[in-house]
Amino acid sequence: MDQRTGTKKEIQIDLPEKVAYILDTLLAHGYEAHAVGGCVRDSLLGRTPQDWDVTTSAVPMQVKALFPRTVDTGLTHGTVTVLIGREGFEVTTYRIDGEYVDGRHPKEVFFTPNLLEDLKRRDFTMNAMAYHHTNGLTDAFGGTDDLAAGIVRCVGNPMDRFKEDALRMLRAVRFAAQLDFQIEEHTRDAIRRLAPDLKRISAERIQAELVKLLLSPHPEYIRELYTLGISKVILPELDQMMETKQNHPHHCRTVGEHTICGLTYTAPDRVLRLAMLFHDIAKPVCRTTDENGIDHFYGHPEKSAQMAKKIFRRLKFDRETMERVCALVRWHDYNPLLTEENVRRAVVKTGREQYPRIFALKRADILAQSDYQREEKLAYVDRYEEMYEAMTAKGDCISLKQLAVTGRDIMVLGVQQGRQIGTILNLLLEQVIEDPEKNRRDVLLELAQEYIHHQTLQ
Repeated sequence: MDQRTGTKKEIQIDLPEKVAYILDTLLAHGYEAHAVGGCVRDSLLGRTPQDWDVTTSAVPMQVKALFPRTVDTGLTHGTVTVLIGREGFEVTTYRIDGEYVDGRHPKEVFFTPNLLEDLKRRDFTMNAMAYHHTNGLTDAFGGTDDLAAGIVRCVGNPMDRFKEDALRMLRAVRFAAQLDFQIEEHTRDAIRRLAPDLKRISAERIQAELVKLLLSPHPEYIRELYTLGISKVILPELDQMMETKQNHPHHCRTVGEHTICGLTYTAPDRVLRLAMLFHDIAKPVCRTTDENGIDHFYGHPEKSAQMAKKIFRRLKFDRETMERVCALVRWHDYNPLLTEENVRRAVVKTGREQYPRIFALKRADILAQSDYQREEKLAYVDRYEEMYEAMTAKGDCISLKQLAVTGRDIMVLGVQQGRQIGTILNLLLEQVIEDPEKNRRDVLLELAQEYIHHQTLQ
């Protein structure tokens, strides 16, 4: 290894043909070029990179002159996207960032012919490596050593890196969760000191990193947001959960630790993990303690759904995600008496869209509780799901869409007002829920006429 450049020629990475073509084209015209960043990191970890980025000594106009199809992605920051077939590859000039004035963007950038100057401005050692299939791996900051040790470490002074872009603090936790790594101690100390700077980061960027963390193989790393002081800035409700005890036979953890444990029992489904994160978020504000010292959290599902909606809006989530998650949160503790009719009513009441996720949420919630009555509770969910599956297999009507008549049929019977039509359809659905055999067009039309006649007499 060249000690001055950190080049390790013995390491080989299998570059995609199109990436090798871009590197070779730039090299043939006298420029340096390397694959860089996350694609190198993932390759060294034996993972398949999602994207391949290239860094080069060529300036954007020189890059554009070498390739017939390009997109001006960010010329002022040195980035051109080279199109090969249907794929695009970002090619960025070596650069040095100027002063950061907003905790996110440099005021200006300066192009440099020096690869190491470019690499030293990057966030973490694992992301500050470059590779060329002829020259080998350039690793001047110990990225391979940190990968081998399972460490997330800033390049250079972590205070400088986080002052440049405060989001890097949340990214450190996210990378740790995705890779099951530990955050290096100096990097941790800098996060603790600079976490308040995250208030300068846009809600959209915070949301994106939070979701990636939740969907990682180790969502329990969300605990690091609390221990490092990040959640105090971006999700203060988590701090309240972590500090709220649950003195109750059904629980053995704080609200926050119960939630974190529950996340580990859920599949990496965006809606499901968000629902688990928020399912008990109102418990701190709903907590009461009886004369025996037992804590209760009456009304927390509904209140949690309300609080979750405010958080979704604060973090700029899309409306569909917000509605799906909040519905699961609202109904996660609803347990109908297990008869066929009651299960049909439960599906209508809670919404068909909540199934089958609601069973997964219930199981994770139970597994994160104490052992008290655990087997009975899990058996209940199993039976609930069996009855739901049997009901859907039979094609039982559980929504207005499945009724054998429509609003147009009711209009033909002489009812024109939309509200009256809706009332009649809901009455018919009620009949079908009680007795699925009634979901026949002739039976429902006769029942509708009876309702209309009754209304007329009134």
